[in-house]
Amino acid sequence: MAVLRYGALESEDGKTAIAIEALRPHKNFMVARVKGIADRRAAEELRNLALYVPRERLPGLDQRDEFYHADLVGLTVTDRSSRTLGTIVAIHNFGAGDILELRPVSGGPTAMLPFTETVVPVVDIANGRIVAEPPEGTFERAATEHENE
Repeated sequence: MAVLRYGALESEDGKTAIAIEALRPHKNFMVARVKGIADRRAAEELRNLALYVPRERLPGLDQRDEFYHADLVGLTVTDRSSRTLGTIVAIHNFGAGDILELRPVSGGPTAMLPFTETVVPVVDIANGRIVAEPPEGTFERAATEHENE
């Protein structure tokens, strides 16, 4: 529901703006009434349009351990000895907390790391990196799972 506070949403290219007039939860999704959309056909034309809030309209982060996902994607992942492990390609949350998906520098399938202070003790957005202590076998497991597909 917080999305109502951010004003019009925009398409990725910024060419389309969508103003939400009303929003309500329904089952596992939200139902919105959009300004200027009066019939089902017009609504269908917006189907699968990815919408974004411009960064300058997002609220500031209050705590040192709060991050926008967009700030994490693309960061280099190193271990404590500064050995590069890979790059963050996505952040997921399947209900039990955030998970970082990273593309290993050695290639092969992506690996998943729980985004906890134990596994990711340092997040250094200013220098474009995080320090991780992946559970033993993380990269070997990802490669084995890929081979078994």
